[in-house]
Amino acid sequence: MSEYNFNQIEKKWQQYWEENQVFKAIANDNKPKYYALDMFPYPSGAGLHVGHPLGYIASDIVSRYKRSKGFNVLHPMGFDAFGLPAEQYAIQTGQHPAITTEQNITRYVEQLKNIGFSYDWEREVRTSEPDYYKWTQWIFMQLFNSYYNYNTSKAEPIDNLIKEFEQNGNALVKAACDEDTPAFTAEDWKAKNEQEKAETLLQYRLTYVAEAVVNWCPALGTVLANDEVVGGVSERGGYPVERKRMRQWMMRITAYAQRLLEGLEDIDWPEPVKEMQRNWIGKSVGAEMSFAVENSEEEIKVFTTRIDTVYGVTFLVLAPEHELVDKITTAEKLGAVAEYVAIAKNRSERERMADVKTISGAFTGAYAINPFNNEKIPVYIADYVLAGYGTGAVMAVPSGDQRDWNFAKHFDLPIVQILDAQKDIETQADATKEGKYINSGMVNGKGYQEALPVLIKFLEDNKVGKGKINFRMRDAVFSRQRYWGEPVPVYFKDGIPHLLEESELPLELPKIDAYLPTETGEPPLGRAVDWKYKNEYAYELSTMPGWAGSSWYWYRYMDPKNDKAFVAEDVVNYWRNVDLYIGGSEHATGHLLYSRFWNKFLFDLGLVPEQEPFKKLINQGMIQGRSNFVYRVKDSNTYVSFGLKEQYETSPLHVDVNIVENDVLDLEAFKKWRVENADAEFILEDGKYICGVEIEKMSKSKYNVVNPDDIVERLGADTLRMYEMFLGPLEQFKPWNTNGMDGVHKFLKRFWKLFHDNNGNVAVSDAEPTAAELKSLHKTIKKVEEDIERFSFNTSVSTFMICVNELTQLKTNKRAILEPLTVILAPYAPHITEELWEKLGHQESIAYAPFPVWNEEYLVENTFEYPISINGKMRAKLTFALDAPREEVEETVMNDDQVIKFLDGKAPKKIIIVPGKIINVVV
Repeated sequence: MSEYNFNQIEKKWQQYWEENQVFKAIANDNKPKYYALDMFPYPSGAGLHVGHPLGYIASDIVSRYKRSKGFNVLHPMGFDAFGLPAEQYAIQTGQHPAITTEQNITRYVEQLKNIGFSYDWEREVRTSEPDYYKWTQWIFMQLFNSYYNYNTSKAEPIDNLIKEFEQNGNALVKAACDEDTPAFTAEDWKAKNEQEKAETLLQYRLTYVAEAVVNWCPALGTVLANDEVVGGVSERGGYPVERKRMRQWMMRITAYAQRLLEGLEDIDWPEPVKEMQRNWIGKSVGAEMSFAVENSEEEIKVFTTRIDTVYGVTFLVLAPEHELVDKITTAEKLGAVAEYVAIAKNRSERERMADVKTISGAFTGAYAINPFNNEKIPVYIADYVLAGYGTGAVMAVPSGDQRDWNFAKHFDLPIVQILDAQKDIETQADATKEGKYINSGMVNGKGYQEALPVLIKFLEDNKVGKGKINFRMRDAVFSRQRYWGEPVPVYFKDGIPHLLEESELPLELPKIDAYLPTETGEPPLGRAVDWKYKNEYAYELSTMPGWAGSSWYWYRYMDPKNDKAFVAEDVVNYWRNVDLYIGGSEHATGHLLYSRFWNKFLFDLGLVPEQEPFKKLINQGMIQGRSNFVYRVKDSNTYVSFGLKEQYETSPLHVDVNIVENDVLDLEAFKKWRVENADAEFILEDGKYICGVEIEKMSKSKYNVVNPDDIVERLGADTLRMYEMFLGPLEQFKPWNTNGMDGVHKFLKRFWKLFHDNNGNVAVSDAEPTAAELKSLHKTIKKVEEDIERFSFNTSVSTFMICVNELTQLKTNKRAILEPLTVILAPYAPHITEELWEKLGHQESIAYAPFPVWNEEYLVENTFEYPISINGKMRAKLTFALDAPREEVEETVMNDDQVIKFLDGKAPKKIIIVPGKIINVVV
């Protein structure tokens, strides 16, 4: 038999696909489209490990299947190439981030091509390339030139708003804007100078400059997103992070909060991801009310969903970053408040939200006035209140909230039972407004929901508040004090931001002498020499965040070479949006939310045809590492085998899994692995050193990373692809075990053998297949089609194995069976199937061979293999048609050699036939 030389076969077909652009996608209205997309990777220096390709393999199987089904498939790949890791490396080495990024991408592309993905590499995009980020900057400019009109529920040109201001001021405007935007008339607008008009418009623009509380990391010299801060320190480097108010570019994502909520009902996404977005957006219906500060002109605004509890309020709490803290804190409390603020600013929002046990805070010395009963209540600061949620202040009702109760007990503050307080009010109030409107959640016998309009009317009548819908989600910070990111296409004139002309895009990153902030604290771009707009005006020195380029990249894949538009109208109207998107759930409230926001904005402008970017989302599970351990005896360089370690005092140490096979350590390789191991000694069991095992996250620090290149070299890309699918359901976490790959590799060898005779020649017959062969094939076609359609890839691999085993037993070599089997296996194992397809005489790639249609008539069970019992003991098995005549069955049974042997010349008394179950011969 000819050898299955997978290395040679795979290189051959990867070269063929590339040279012939087999997977080139062209907009073609004659075919239905299918757009399959992977979340594009950040190219790290470590390259891919075997966990990374899991989702890529799944989307590639679907892409190849859809091509075979007659779809025009767009299946691209690119790189999210801006980011902090490359910049940190540049700081350490002085090497430009573009150099390391290019090196890392080259490595990734090589690895991805080795696995045989059907990407259209002509469409590759890199977010760090100027011809790409030109369009990221262009989208930013459209956001700057737009506002959100609640009357039409969409973004509109800022010029429309200016016309309204000129005619009517902002009295009739219902738009997303800053909370403190003042009312003004048309005359007021006309009286404003250009700078005042520009500042007013910034209060409405969808991207704007404002003071914001951010995660500031002094060591990295940049703002960090919430998901980049873990345990109060930066995820990268472990540097301290503090909460700080800074002037930043913002994105008014809150304008789209309601639409982002509603849109979740229209997409096929995992429910946990949708729920994470719902919670992050956090819609609440309630009221906003003001508490006047005693002996001050300041007011503290709070948002509450339970205004009926106002008589249980015994203190107010401000976030430590609240802008009023400095204004209302009394002189004698300044020291304690400043000390607490300094401590609180080093805790991330995520920590503060999660920590329900720590009780801390400080009294400002100020008192607020409850507008309902005019009682004085103390004002504290505490970090369980977040500046970014609601108003950054809460009215504390300790009898109704656990954290408020804990705080009140800790600081010995009153705890008032609301019902008791209400009784007191009713006895003293008679005809007062308090007694008329408030009744602890009941108004004139009504429940809270019915009473809410009455309660809100009281606020409005007394000009102390209003009804309000609040969202937990805040506007997104859109600045990073970094070098390696998209420059913001803005310059400043008299402190007001102005956009570049579109013809001046892209604004490229300038050269700088180092990648650190300047000595005066400016971002790294402040180091650029003579970098000014028209040699006069200062550019924005912060760059865009990592999510900027990833919030629209799927459109660039549709039209990557277009220098006139981010995507052509006819092209986007053909591809429309992504049909299948595969990526991690960790991006639920980051990339996936921002992408939906930008997509809806582009839809509002009429630039794209769909409101949602991704129809179906699948979160692939993690492939976990299989760590191995050696056990060093205390105070020695001796290592004891796993089974003997209890006899010694030992310390477990991770060992490189690549020098372990079937948990047996390669002793010589271990000695060479690290210098300190050179003179290591071993206590063995049965002549071997057995390692310990634990399932953990795959990482370099645990030495359990398996390089896919090694697997491809040793067993082939097709083996890797099928094994990763075979591990278990796509969405689940599952442990990696290199030793388990042999079974898949043996399957591919058995499949190869079906096509060859013992002399290694292709030996495929044109004879008609038997019913058993047709049944085996068609049940496989049906199962594989159903599995791919429901993204259940692991069960397909099992089905292929069963089919090949059956065909091997049947000694099948018939074209009518093997050819369609090759086509349905091709999405999973594209290299071996291309080779065999060619051996079958085909000139074209198997990639576009029509997917076979299964035939129900071949699946009908019309025969049964009967166990033949003699006096109750099973002695033989015979297959009969279920409708075979009794006489025919009896005659065949009595002439069977095994039956004759066990009858031993005796005549049967009777033959009992139970159709479809058993035949019993009674002697």
